[in-house]
Amino acid sequence: MIEYKTADELRRMRESGAIVGSVLRELRPLVKAGVRTADLDAFAERRTRDLGAKPAFKGYRGYPATLCISVNEEVIHGIPGARVLKDGDVVSVDFGVLYEDFYGDAARTYAVGEVGPAARNLIRTAEDSFRRGVDKLVEGNRLSDVSAAVQACVEAQGFSVIRSFVGHGIGRSLHEEPQVPNFGFPGRGPRIRKGLVVAIEPMIAAGDWEVEIQADGWTAVTRDRSLAAHFEETVAVTERGAEILSAEDEIGARTGAWKEQPHA
Repeated sequence: MIEYKTADELRRMRESGAIVGSVLRELRPLVKAGVRTADLDAFAERRTRDLGAKPAFKGYRGYPATLCISVNEEVIHGIPGARVLKDGDVVSVDFGVLYEDFYGDAARTYAVGEVGPAARNLIRTAEDSFRRGVDKLVEGNRLSDVSAAVQACVEAQGFSVIRSFVGHGIGRSLHEEPQVPNFGFPGRGPRIRKGLVVAIEPMIAAGDWEVEIQADGWTAVTRDRSLAAHFEETVAVTERGAEILSAEDEIGARTGAWKEQPHA
């Protein structure tokens, strides 16, 4: 059952989303050649706790880290560790928090140093397709209108949509109803209405959409080892339209719900 959020619940979700956006904003310049993925994870956990929140992923179904860091052909759920990033890597960072009983969730894909035009276009298309989906997240539309818009944008660039993983509702649980696939036909599924909060997250590949899971039981890679990209935001349907709760701006400062602390 879809849990539509009240005005007070949306206010609290803005606060959790603001923390997500703030930490991602601070992480962005740290994703560079020579950095270990474990160090990015440690930074994110420290900042999350500085801001009074808890990492959403750490311990979730046994996942061992604060971030999911997926490099090149890794689609999602890459576990941070000793790997050192290098020039030319395509790096997806997925991050979530729990703050005052509500979750926020978002992901970005970064180019490390110089990457080729195809990789740049893949990264750009992941974000563009997200925004095409959000354009359809309006009251009265069907949820599959979002899915179809994402798919059309991705495939117009010659890329493929990963089908084994989908977006999701979010609120008091990290994953709630409804599921939000990144593919499908328009005009299907529940009507979109005020109070709906979803994590829309295109996961796309330069080659085929099929994936396989690595021996760690978490890391999903493209079966053909083509590059992958991931973009995600927590988005609410409000009386003013779709509102991105996890954007990398000063949302948190405006809500006043939490205060920036000095770096440890």
